[in-house]
Amino acid sequence: MRTLPCRRRVRIHCAPLHMTGPLLETQGLTVRFGGHVAVDAVTCAFHAGELTAIVGPNGAGKTTYFNLISGQVAASAGRVMLMGQDITRASVADRCRRGLGRAFQLTNLFPNLTVLENLRLVIQSRRRTGFRLFSLAEAHHELTTEALTLLERVKLDTLQAQKVAELSHGNQRKLEVALLIALEPRVYMFDEPTAGMSADEAPVVLDLIAGLKAERDRTILLVEHKMNVIRSLADRIIVLHNGALAADGLPAEVMASDVVQEAYMGKDLADV
Repeated sequence: MRTLPCRRRVRIHCAPLHMTGPLLETQGLTVRFGGHVAVDAVTCAFHAGELTAIVGPNGAGKTTYFNLISGQVAASAGRVMLMGQDITRASVADRCRRGLGRAFQLTNLFPNLTVLENLRLVIQSRRRTGFRLFSLAEAHHELTTEALTLLERVKLDTLQAQKVAELSHGNQRKLEVALLIALEPRVYMFDEPTAGMSADEAPVVLDLIAGLKAERDRTILLVEHKMNVIRSLADRIIVLHNGALAADGLPAEVMASDVVQEAYMGKDLADV
């Protein structure tokens, strides 16, 4: 692979994992803040059963790209397509209802309620059964059972009665993942899900993400800096640099690219 100027794109061709249409697609997605182009005409399609890691140096536009997809930031140009429908102008809540889920959107949903109450509220919201949080537990046996099952998956069942505001950072991140799973989105968006977690806490979240990937009917986007996490989970890597798409392909090929190692990933990837 020959070295290319920073503004040009490295396209690593590989056979698609799926022949059906993408669950999520961005078409020329762009946002400008004054004279600064933070995301520059990014076109990318994401399919069911595929986990894509989004990487790049600090300031590359990764989080802004996430914000454009999930609706926290309005696009200056381009489109966001979800299951073939244009959601570019849809609200965050509408995107969530349509099947787009982002973990941080749910952080500390109700910090003064318990872990179990937070999770049960999300399940009630998904089922549209109403918010009767303080009614008799017997009336919500099915909801409570589902919530407890999810808490067991994220190893928080022993903390079900603790207020969210009192949780450690690592346990709050695990609850974020449980809340997101409870919504049952078609597209999962994780922005550095293990950031700030201890070595004992991180595997729980990574195992959950691996389990979601194994279901093969969801699209997963992962912004991550830890190369060992990317190598273990990613089917595909896209690299952003100065807001533009710089590389897109299989993890081994992207990691082996000199232009990506030297110009886009720096020493972290070169050391892998």
